[in-house]
Amino acid sequence: MRCSRALLVVAGLMIFGAVNSLAGEIRVIANPGVKMDTISASDLKHIFLEEKISFADGTHVEPVLEKNGPTHAAFLHEYLGMSEDDLETYYRTLLFTGRGSEPKVLGSDAEVVAYVARTRGAIGYVSGAASVEGVKTLAIWIPGSERTLITRVEPYYPDTLKRLGIKGTVRLRILISAKGTVEDVELLGGNPILGESAALAVKKWVYAAGKSRTTAEVTIVF
Repeated sequence: MRCSRALLVVAGLMIFGAVNSLAGEIRVIANPGVKMDTISASDLKHIFLEEKISFADGTHVEPVLEKNGPTHAAFLHEYLGMSEDDLETYYRTLLFTGRGSEPKVLGSDAEVVAYVARTRGAIGYVSGAASVEGVKTLAIWIPGSERTLITRVEPYYPDTLKRLGIKGTVRLRILISAKGTVEDVELLGGNPILGESAALAVKKWVYAAGKSRTTAEVTIVF
């Protein structure tokens, strides 16, 4: 009996690993009319569980599911913490109690992209290899979950500021690609000159690869 259970556990881990390797990067996409570029992992979960029916700007949100496949399975595990059976049971309960219904289900990345592109407030997910022309990709913000920094480049401290004793703390919001490179840097606070130097350095930082684009806030002290 113990041997059988062990074999089942191993098989499950192998299947999960296969799903992750096939899914690769997950892109969360939205209709171009959606104003935001970032969504928290918590809000994403609430949207697909129909606990949240609008974006922050008040636009009605319409979640779209992809039928089966490794990307679908990886999305459920990564962002909803559910299996396919769990999700189907959840939606049946919503329907039975009159609190909601199952979102639209489409058969491929291309169908999801096409539907999201033409539907106001639509949000879905596709594999990293999918063409996302006509939609916008949302970065996922996961509070308290930091991507591991692999390569850090220290910023240049301008000699003039150093001689004048000008010090300070710079706060930056950065957009990290799924591959781990820094795609964009926004100054949140601090001396603009120090901020420019910090931004140039941070753009050279490299993080561990992830499932999707994420945002983070970093603080640099001069």
